[in-house]
Amino acid sequence: MFATHSPRAASAYQRINVETSMHTMDQHQLVSLLYQGALGAIASARGAMARGDVLGKCNAISKAIRIIEEGLNTGLDHIDGGELAQNLGALYDYCVRRLTLANARNDDAILQEVQRLIEPVAQAWLEMKGASSASTAAEPVDSVRSVLQEA
Repeated sequence: MFATHSPRAASAYQRINVETSMHTMDQHQLVSLLYQGALGAIASARGAMARGDVLGKCNAISKAIRIIEEGLNTGLDHIDGGELAQNLGALYDYCVRRLTLANARNDDAILQEVQRLIEPVAQAWLEMKGASSASTAAEPVDSVRSVLQEA
């Protein structure tokens, strides 16, 4: 009478839920989710690496790379974004190269490095939403610029 639990059906419902949510959230919230997803994938890769789970590590690193390349980097406005968009693009490219190297070398230190590079940018992005006026909104942008200059 009742069918057994189908992972495929559950996956389809989850995908529809995510797609529906993406249409109703603002751009700032979407970028925040991309940062969280990239950092979560890096954390998963580190855990899989520690367990010796090669497939899990590869999948998690691939996920982080896709989020950075297809989500964060393609979302940059390279025409009107100026120096900040250029710097973020360079940071994302560097992170993708380092993640690829971490995967090939099975190197947790490189994963930690990428995590340390993305975390402050993600935090500054979150702080931008909390800024209530244009004058206070410049502070997180300056924070992102200083993080990029240190990288």
